[in-house]
Formats: sequence, C-alpha cells, structure tokens
Amino acid sequence: MTKLQNCLDTASIYVSTYAKYNNGSLYGKWLNLGDYSDFEELQQVMYELHSDESDPEFLLSDYEGCELFEKLGLISECHISKDIYDIAEQIDESEYNSEVFEAVLDNFMGIDFQSAYEYVNNFYYGEFTNDIEFVEYLYEDDIPFNLPSYVCIDWEATARNIMYDYFESNGHYFKS
Repeated sequence: MTKLQNCLDTASIYVSTYAKYNNGSLYGKWLNLGDYSDFEELQQVMYELHSDESDPEFLLSDYEGCELFEKLGLISECHISKDIYDIAEQIDESEYNSEVFEAVLDNFMGIDFQSAYEYVNNFYYGEFTNDIEFVEYLYEDDIPFNLPSYVCIDWEATARNIMYDYFESNGHYFKS
C-alpha cells in the first residue's frame, strides 16, 4: 500500500468571498492546504488575500483532493474546519492512507473521524483486486502444506460465502 507523504498535499481550495461573488467578481486564489503548517496560518493567508474587505465571508467556490474532508463535513462551500489539520496529522501518523478512511466513510454515513479511525485499526485487512484474492489471503495459513493434489478448493464459492462477514469498498476489505 502506498502512503501519501501528507494527505494535505493533494488538497487545494479556491478562496474567494461572497461579497466579491455577489458583485460579479470571481477574484480569488487556489491555495494548497499542504503549504501551510496549521489552520491558523491558512486562515491568515485567506485574510491577507482578501484584505480589501473588513470582514470577509469566505467562499470556497471549488476544492480538489478533499473528498475525505468533505465526507467528514470538514469542508464545504462556506466552511473549512479548524480540525482539518489535526485529522490530517492523525491520518499521516497512521499506517494507512486517506483512501482507506474514505472506504469506511463510504459505508457508514454520518460516522465521525475518531470512529472511522478505530474501525480501520480494528477491522481493516488490506487492499485486494477481488474477493477471491482476499479470501485466499485470509486462509493461506490454514491450508496444510501437504494437501493432496486431488483436493480442489472452490475459491469462488468460498469467497461468496465468506463475504457475508466482510465488505469491500474501492478494493479495501473490512470485517463487517
């Protein structure tokens, strides 16, 4: 499994303001979240960018690479949570990349990050191409080394039955 160096390195936001938008201006700037050490530094740059307004109401009219943060409710058109950097740090310090956490969130709507984090740590098995490869991985140590050659294991049927106790999301496998 490849791990991103920093999950914020792929996250960018286009920062404008509602006042500019309402006056027909699309003026703003793309900011890469990985360029800033914390939320306060990002926020400072946002305020400096729109220093021509006394109290800018930020409009994040576009964002990329933020699917996980969007699913967690940490980013939207009118909001970016101060927790985004703390959560990114937890992901970066874990042994998993953001795709693994996204896979959990795809299957459990409304789950918070701490619950998703615990779920991944307790029930994640890895990334596999298909159910058969996953089930072969699960049982490779249980098959005797000296199994007679005339014994055939129907991996397709075994996978079909075993998958009642597991789920897959984007190639990531978890215990149900």
